[in-house]
Amino acid sequence: MSMPGLVLVHGGGFSADCWDPTIDAIRQAAPELGVLAVNLPGRAGRPAPPPGSVIDGWVDAVCIDIDTAGLDRVVVVGHSMAGLTVPRVVSRLGGSRVPETILAGAFVPPAGCTLADTLTGPFRFIARRYARTGRSRDVPVALARFGFTNGMTAAQRSFTLERMCTEPPSVLIEKAVNPGAPDGTISTWILTRRDRALSVRAQQRGIAALGGVDAVIPIDTGHMLMISAPDRLAQILLDSCRRYT
Repeated sequence: MSMPGLVLVHGGGFSADCWDPTIDAIRQAAPELGVLAVNLPGRAGRPAPPPGSVIDGWVDAVCIDIDTAGLDRVVVVGHSMAGLTVPRVVSRLGGSRVPETILAGAFVPPAGCTLADTLTGPFRFIARRYARTGRSRDVPVALARFGFTNGMTAAQRSFTLERMCTEPPSVLIEKAVNPGAPDGTISTWILTRRDRALSVRAQQRGIAALGGVDAVIPIDTGHMLMISAPDRLAQILLDSCRRYT
């Protein structure tokens, strides 16, 4: 049996191209592995879902892209705000198609709560202001540098900031649904220990909101690990896929 495909779901404020450094590392190590980096609606020419149904639209888009790519079995990886999306994607696909789901530095509010409830510090203030005004705005550059680029090289920092995009503010106040992993699916959490956007304590609350996970892999990096530590992340993801060969 061949390896399952690898599906990468980006977080808020970014597009599929944020995964490029990690995808490059994967292709060097395992060119035979099928990799799908999804562009969520609202970027890359895909229309944004209407307010109040953004998360539903994102879930639909990921499932459609997986089926369109012809991927029968997949390891699904979600970063940051994909914590709102990936658990629902995996629940819809089922354990027979998804042997493992991996969340990395993810925002997972308790069921019935919102992303704005999960955020802390200056990110919480900005999120609540954007949600209140209902206007899409870029994350201020100074805040993005602080929250997303610590520990990066100058080139990595430029790569990150150049790829940021806006999000519909309504997603900040949509209530989370956490269905839990289906039977047959292993849940893994990559704990970003130097994360300024989502602290270790906040990530632990996200793990609790999921009802626990099967494995936690600590990694000594900031929030955008696919850019700051692509080789390490690529190895983690490859090890996961190879387990199901």
